[in-house]
Amino acid sequence: MSDEIKLTVEQRSEFGKGAARRTRKAGKIPAVLYGHGTDPKHLALPAIEFARVIRDHGYNSVLTLDIDGDKPQLALTKNIAVHPLKNYIEHVDLLVVKKGERVSVDVPVIVSGDPAPGTLVLQEVDNITIEVDALNIPEELHVSIEDAEAGTTITAADIELPKGATLVTEGESVLVAVNEAPTAEAMEEGLDTEAAEEPKEAAGEAAEEASE
Repeated sequence: MSDEIKLTVEQRSEFGKGAARRTRKAGKIPAVLYGHGTDPKHLALPAIEFARVIRDHGYNSVLTLDIDGDKPQLALTKNIAVHPLKNYIEHVDLLVVKKGERVSVDVPVIVSGDPAPGTLVLQEVDNITIEVDALNIPEELHVSIEDAEAGTTITAADIELPKGATLVTEGESVLVAVNEAPTAEAMEEGLDTEAAEEPKEAAGEAAEEASE
């Protein structure tokens, strides 16, 4: 079982953009807790503590929430909205979970190892979806490409999952492909071809403009 992650939070009584800004200015993150037929609860999470949880335990963290001293509530971090420019957490969606419950989550796939010389590695997919006990969600899954030869492909079905977890992503989905690296001559030929095509494209565009 994962280590318990406790977080003391407050219920919010104000809503809307202005209230959200005030919450963030006070060092907290606006959040909503929902699921299992319960009424949504609008919460304020301590910003520094929550950011530390995500950094140390990943985006699929299951929290034990102390909401204004009520009975502790288990919650799965379901969605985190981050400001696109300033990179702070704007809002969090939390899902009510219960002990023994299975949930579907997206888990990052980490590729390690060095393939055979003369190859090029393409990671087609960064995450796969699995169904797993809510209290045993892995932070990440690993796959090794050590000494992999050109032509090697690794699919979702090849990933070793934690005990009790099942794969939701299509098993045939290609995660990693090890290809033969292009030679310097092939790359030069490709550049020469692109350079030769550019004047043709420019001439075609000019002809179209002239005919309009």
